Amino acid sequence: MPSAYLLVSHGSRDPRPEFAMEQLVRLLADSSANQQQCRDRFYRASTFSVSSIKPPLVDKACLELGSLSLAQQIKEFSDRALTQGYKKIQIVPVFLLPGTHVKEDIPAQVVIAQQTLGNEITINLRPHLGTHPGLVRLLAATMTHNDMASWILLSHGSRRPGAKDPVKAIAKQLNAIDAYWAVAPSLEARIQALVTAGHQQIGILPYFLFAGGITDAITQLVAQLQASFGAKLHLTEPIGASAKLAGLIWDLVEK
Repeated sequence: MPSAYLLVSHGSRDPRPEFAMEQLVRLLADSSANQQQCRDRFYRASTFSVSSIKPPLVDKACLELGSLSLAQQIKEFSDRALTQGYKKIQIVPVFLLPGTHVKEDIPAQVVIAQQTLGNEITINLRPHLGTHPGLVRLLAATMTHNDMASWILLSHGSRRPGAKDPVKAIAKQLNAIDAYWAVAPSLEARIQALVTAGHQQIGILPYFLFAGGITDAITQLVAQLQASFGAKLHLTEPIGASAKLAGLIWDLVEK
């Protein structure tokens, strides 16, 4: 039975993440449609009927800063899905790290929505985006296209116990070092240590999904640090909405 898909992000007052989520919704719909075309070709070549295959229903919701709670947004999306004949909803948290929002807040809202809907429709909460190993490959491709001697993986950071562990693990896979915007070790401290060790070409990978206020501030800081240290600093773009990222999300919902 086909599913409808709801992508859940944090939410932002900056319009750019919202626009990027809209792009991601369209890209996921396109990716799903391509997968469906492959299934159609298989069914047409067999004795199975294709009448039960529906075009994908994909939309977005936000955990915070919306006019409705996430549970209410899920309810509204589920009602729309039901009118189109869907009986399952796949919810994907579009988050890079397993913080409180992923572990507690979103699951709690899903439970509330499921209780409200009863047995009319089944809501499946999928793993958050950051669990997909393909994210590391996306970052590695960025590094390949920018020839820097050293790399820093810059994340937001949290004081929550264990919050840095996933970032450290990804940095290790990329042969980079980790740094954080909100907690130590800071980007400035990491750059200073590398410059002191003789590194003059340093790449900085922002481990953020979309451009926003923080990435703007990072850009300004990198310009200041480059002037201060005299090293060549190259700041890449955030991960961004792309067909490749949509493919990773599709992979998560299809597992």
